[in-house]
Amino acid sequence: MLTLALETSTRLGSIALGRGDELISECALAVRATHSETVLDEVARLLARARVDAGRVERLVIGAGPGSFTGVRIAAALAKGWCHARDVPLHAYSSLRSVAASAGRERVCALFDARRGEVYGAAYRRGGLEGPVLGPAACAIEAWLDRLDDPAAWSFAGEGAIRQRAAIEARGGGVLPAFLGVPRAAALLWLAERIPRGRVDDIELWEPRYVRSPGAERQARRQAARRGGRHGGRR
Repeated sequence: MLTLALETSTRLGSIALGRGDELISECALAVRATHSETVLDEVARLLARARVDAGRVERLVIGAGPGSFTGVRIAAALAKGWCHARDVPLHAYSSLRSVAASAGRERVCALFDARRGEVYGAAYRRGGLEGPVLGPAACAIEAWLDRLDDPAAWSFAGEGAIRQRAAIEARGGGVLPAFLGVPRAAALLWLAERIPRGRVDDIELWEPRYVRSPGAERQARRQAARRGGRHGGRR
């Protein structure tokens, strides 16, 4: 099955085209400096290099977050529009799972930077074929390490692991090189061939796995709570 995969949950994203287990082409994206129209342009260039017409794509696979809210929304919106217009199925997998699939380790804890000292994390066995045994969740690194059965038994991958290397190594965990912690579209192709339950049943109602609400929403709730507190204190 000719499949197009999109992964835009972190600053370095990618697009891949494959048939079954065969990777035909893959390219990187600077997600922070892009928007949906640019991603579509990159998709068109990728298909052109592979000499594949867009109408021949039989399935889309995307990284469903967590990660950058803007990046995750880009992939979700593009995929929904594509699948609706061309009547092709959509598969979605955690972007953390794609890291586990790329890392090549038996037990991988994938961590993205969630800012404000927190990480998005999920722990997987067998390269993402099992699990997650923990997560996805967003929390401080120490809270995450406390929840693992034995941090020293896990390999940690992803930009969150790089940023929190000192805390992880202090608990006996090993941090994999940065290139093994990048969520890749090619890994999504690999997952789609092995985990069919990633197929989305209702594309219109499906939403990505953000794990926590966008920063603007959280800020609005905090401001509303502060206003409520001030008003509640008046006599």
